[in-house]
Amino acid sequence: MTFGWVWITFLRVAPILGFLLTITIVAELADAAGVFEAASVLGARGARGSVRRLWILVVGLASVTTILLSLDTTAVLLTPVVLTLSRRLRIAPWPFALATVWLANTASLLLPVSNLTNLLLIDRLHWSVGRYTSRMWIPALVAVLVSVLILSLLMRGELSGNYEAPAQLAPQHPFLFRLAVGVCISVGPLFVLGVPPWQVGLGGASVLMIAFAVRDPSKLGWRLLPWRLVVVTFSLFLIVGFLQQIGLTGWLAEIAGKSSSGLAGLFRMAGTGALGSNLVNNLPAYVALEPVAANSPERLLALLIGTNLGPLITIWGSLATLLWRERCRSGGVEIKATRFALAGLLGVPLLLLSTTSALWLTG
Repeated sequence: MTFGWVWITFLRVAPILGFLLTITIVAELADAAGVFEAASVLGARGARGSVRRLWILVVGLASVTTILLSLDTTAVLLTPVVLTLSRRLRIAPWPFALATVWLANTASLLLPVSNLTNLLLIDRLHWSVGRYTSRMWIPALVAVLVSVLILSLLMRGELSGNYEAPAQLAPQHPFLFRLAVGVCISVGPLFVLGVPPWQVGLGGASVLMIAFAVRDPSKLGWRLLPWRLVVVTFSLFLIVGFLQQIGLTGWLAEIAGKSSSGLAGLFRMAGTGALGSNLVNNLPAYVALEPVAANSPERLLALLIGTNLGPLITIWGSLATLLWRERCRSGGVEIKATRFALAGLLGVPLLLLSTTSALWLTG
């Protein structure tokens, strides 16, 4: 066995890991500037005391954060804000915590930067951001709407009642706050215009780091860099690459099917991606199954649906879910794996059926 595949793997994932590093810095500094907390308080005031309306606004905030800044940002930074807000308002945290992690996963189809798996797909297909988004916006919309429907039914007994609206917060550093809001708003259009994601992330991170160095240098430091997440992510790529060298692709082809791009074949591909994600993790599941689906863009997109929407049954199904659980624990909310799995077992099949059908109907 030769090890040239290690270098090839590194070259492929380096821009993706670079984006992960830089966009995390953008999100961390935006959080330090008070952007996420201000958004949550604004939502709480906008809901006018209704728990149900507040929940809908949190769903919207989680969706937007995921789409523009990636699902890991939603899991790491929005989760503690939502939990703090629920404690401040004295309302049950579980419906808001569950909505945050669900939308972190299910809202991650629209833009390539929303999920690392999306970046891998457009790299494989050599698609532009515009082509990817124009193909996936309807399935992405279906995924979000079905998620909201499922969660609202599951949580209907816990979303009643009212609360006293909190006072509006004044940012500690207004200039940094406005700049961070501007950077967060600008990244989405830049992605759509076709600027490489790592360049957008690097530009946004550079602007904010320079501003913080001048106005509030105490917020800067090595802690901004998600080194552990990067190392874990690259290690997963290497593990799957090694297994592919010893025949993993052939084994998976027997499970996922080898060529069908009809509706049944797309269901099978998405289902296999979801199964692999819940057994191992969605990132290695996507990488392992990509060669099996590579004969057809539609099969690759079905695999993407399975690996993005599927990992909502086991806690380890995606890195975002693992990060979310740790944030919940830090916030004093213990996550029961059985309760989390039950919601996923009820919802994931419906998500896969509806979103994969939307993919097939719009193909």
